[in-house]
Amino acid sequence: MSELREDIFGLEVKKHILWEVVKWQLAKRRQGTHSTKTRGEVAYSGRKLYPQKGTGNARHGDRGANIFVGGGVAHGPKPRDYYYPLPKKVRKLALKMALSAKAKENAIVLVDSINIGEVPKTKKAVEFLKANGLEEKKVLVVIAERDQVVEKSFRNLQNAKVLPVEGLNVYDTLWADYLIITKPALDKIYERLGS
Repeated sequence: MSELREDIFGLEVKKHILWEVVKWQLAKRRQGTHSTKTRGEVAYSGRKLYPQKGTGNARHGDRGANIFVGGGVAHGPKPRDYYYPLPKKVRKLALKMALSAKAKENAIVLVDSINIGEVPKTKKAVEFLKANGLEEKKVLVVIAERDQVVEKSFRNLQNAKVLPVEGLNVYDTLWADYLIITKPALDKIYERLGS
């Protein structure tokens, strides 16, 4: 891979930085819509169950208390956002490291362009992967900018993802066994990650 720039594709890979960024990516993509009812929200009357004294049982207030089956949940999950900030420098460095890891494994395939034609065709996408000997591998196709024809052609393939350079990220880069990068996309990567 002599044609790849060392400052982006030749870095020493530090696993901890990659882990940090993948964790951040997965956290911010969480929906966080989980919810449980507290004892104030369950549909029970607030009436005291039985007299405080004289029954020989423990003292209880209402039926919605958290120790009863069907009662409210104490300290249960409530809807929240899992996003937390991560410095841009770290995110950029991690992406360079993920690309470097792929370059080290010789898992980057450079192509001039992806010719599918005017209409999306999954068959053409499969033929393209076969031509590069990658039909059995998990592949991330990196294109310069969004292209409906290419995206739709690869959409039905379980082991292939298509991303424009602006959407290139650490998680998907590490997910793939191989990266297929078009020449215009490579120039865009240099533009985006070059210091």
